[in-house]
Amino acid sequence: MGYLKLRNEPAPRSAGYRRSQVGRLGRIGLCAAAVALVSGCRLDMHLQPKYLPYEPTTFFADGRSERPPVPGTIARGQLRLDELYFTGKENGAEADEFPFPVTRRDLERGRERYNIFCSPCHDYTGRAQGFIVQRGFPLPASYHIQRLREAPVGHFFAVITNGFGAMYSYADRIDPADRWRISAYIRVLQLSRTATLGDVPEAERGKLSQQSPTEGAVRSR
Repeated sequence: MGYLKLRNEPAPRSAGYRRSQVGRLGRIGLCAAAVALVSGCRLDMHLQPKYLPYEPTTFFADGRSERPPVPGTIARGQLRLDELYFTGKENGAEADEFPFPVTRRDLERGRERYNIFCSPCHDYTGRAQGFIVQRGFPLPASYHIQRLREAPVGHFFAVITNGFGAMYSYADRIDPADRWRISAYIRVLQLSRTATLGDVPEAERGKLSQQSPTEGAVRSR
């Protein structure tokens, strides 16, 4: 019985064995921590194979990493097939018609855009006496001279688009629809200088007699 009892008792562990077990557990813990750390640090979004803005390159002969558009490339939505709408011309000549029906709302929008972009030189009435001109800028033509009264409306659209003389292009500041609205408002200014009572709708004539001269001048702007 004594022999059996001795065989059932666990064998004593040596100090070296315990140290090896602790070391093994420590290595496993370090490996697990390293795996967790590496899996949480992805560098593929930080170290992309790309060029920074204006960074030079030896890949292309001109040394530039920014590449110009391929000749003939047209951006989405920029296929401008409507000659009248985008150039103010028909068959290469300045047109005397609008590409869409002009409503009162279009005229109000045209007046707003005109006052912002055009009045500094052309003033609010189109007489070319804007505050920039009064400070020495070259005098533009008045909209009320005979040549411009007889000019087709496409002429004003083309001038806004391409510039004329000392006036630079506004194509990057004013979209085509607003260029047409401004052109329509210029026609309104021209008409206001030569209009007669017969040009006023009969239903509106009674309102004119109720306005004071000052009110009429303000509203004409």
